[in-house]
Amino acid sequence: MAEAADAGCYTGLGVERARELAERHGWASVRVLEPGAMMTMDHREGRLNLVVRDGVVERGWEG
Repeated sequence: MAEAADAGCYTGLGVERARELAERHGWASVRVLEPGAMMTMDHREGRLNLVVRDGVVERGWEG
């Protein structure tokens, strides 16, 4: 797996494992979203955004 500081490396992980790794690697917060969910467009440095379907991360990005 790529360095867990890279937001894209969480794809395919279970959401709980992704949260655990994010905390361990210093992400300030983790926002979990369902596919197509509405979200604010504010950018927050250090926030990991995860799109999760059926408990599995489909996409991750910083902001």
